Amino acid sequence: MAKIPSFFSLKHLLVLSLALNVSLIMRVVFEDERQGPLFGFSLIKPRGSSMADTEASQRTLLATSSSSSISSSAKTSIAEVEDSGEKLVNLDHGDPTMYENYWEKIGEKTTIVIRGWDSMSYFSDLKSICWFLEPEFAKQVVRLHKIVGNAETQGRHVVVGTGSSQLYLAALFALSPKESTQPIHVVSAAPYYSSYPSMTDYQKSGLHKWAGDANNFTEMGPYIELITSPNNPDGFVRHSCVNKTGGAMIYDLAYYWPQYTPISSPADNDLSLFTVSKSTGHAGIRIGWALVKDPEVARRMTKFVELNTIGVSKDSQIRAAKILEVVADSCEQSGSSDFEQSFFEFSYHLMEKRWQQLRETVSKSGGIFSLPQFSPAFCHFHSKVLQPHPAFAWLRCKDGIEDCESFLKGHKILTRGGRHFGASSSYVRVSMLDRDDTYKMFLKRLSSIR
Repeated sequence: MAKIPSFFSLKHLLVLSLALNVSLIMRVVFEDERQGPLFGFSLIKPRGSSMADTEASQRTLLATSSSSSISSSAKTSIAEVEDSGEKLVNLDHGDPTMYENYWEKIGEKTTIVIRGWDSMSYFSDLKSICWFLEPEFAKQVVRLHKIVGNAETQGRHVVVGTGSSQLYLAALFALSPKESTQPIHVVSAAPYYSSYPSMTDYQKSGLHKWAGDANNFTEMGPYIELITSPNNPDGFVRHSCVNKTGGAMIYDLAYYWPQYTPISSPADNDLSLFTVSKSTGHAGIRIGWALVKDPEVARRMTKFVELNTIGVSKDSQIRAAKILEVVADSCEQSGSSDFEQSFFEFSYHLMEKRWQQLRETVSKSGGIFSLPQFSPAFCHFHSKVLQPHPAFAWLRCKDGIEDCESFLKGHKILTRGGRHFGASSSYVRVSMLDRDDTYKMFLKRLSSIR
């Protein structure tokens, strides 16, 4: 065995070994620097970068990885969806979870910090008729309507509510005659939103009562007409249909946004209702708003919310304001490095794709199902002629299937039947707003029915 020269000690060998290892590590690092970070991370921090830059780049990598997984999930074809036939496909509710993908991709842009000492007072703006309305929320509401062009805000008072449901009840309270000995009649053209009758009569108020289909309304005296446009459940544009004077109008415009219908002109009504739920998909924060022309009606609506809930959550308003701000930013900066496309462009293309898939599935059903046909119209927001793509599909079963809701339930598809909307039970309302996996399973289940 060869002897190690005397001038080499064990200490010298250890130092030499360490140097060789460090050299090898540095070579790997610099090669990886040229080819991109190893496993998404670099051992060498770029010159001039800060810890914040490093953290930001790591967040970007994580967001990219997350959006890639989302995209791959979204690209799964209907044929590839596994369906044992045992799982219930629930499309009864209009829960707008399809928007999760967009907001997850947006990342931290809508993140807010609410400190422990924030939002402690009941009061927000004593100069406003709606004294619990957060000024920033009102500002972003007006800004977004101007960008989209779907509602007049000049000369209107903004009244905030816990969703448009509370604002609907507030509007009934505000529009009901103060001194009347009889409750005012409330009507809406069938098919109407299924919750209107129960919401109107739930408290058995002496102020108002549900009077049914506006098309058949012939009672004398004052009345309140509800106009939902685009309509829930059938998606058509609506106008007042009661042919008499003495009525007050409530316009429910929850779906008058560019992903659902062409924006033909700004809504110019005395009282219009909107909601964050269907405009951006954030149903869980429970925020809606009304645009009210008459200051006295705005005061009475504010009084109802005051008596009902002593105002509306400031935290929810602050979060909603940030979300609306980001939506508006995405419209103004679409195509930039911050926003590849606007929120409404993303949402429109998703709705367009879903409706195309549904129509193809229905056309292959052998006449078992049918869908309404919509006329295209020019959309001032998108600057082109577009087809409507409503948030709900008003699906009809062929003659011979008297109860379409029960028929589909037998195939483990949950929908809401036409009788809930004052219409024939041969129709069902199907939510188009659920997650990709649920919607694709619905299409696969529907295509298997013969």
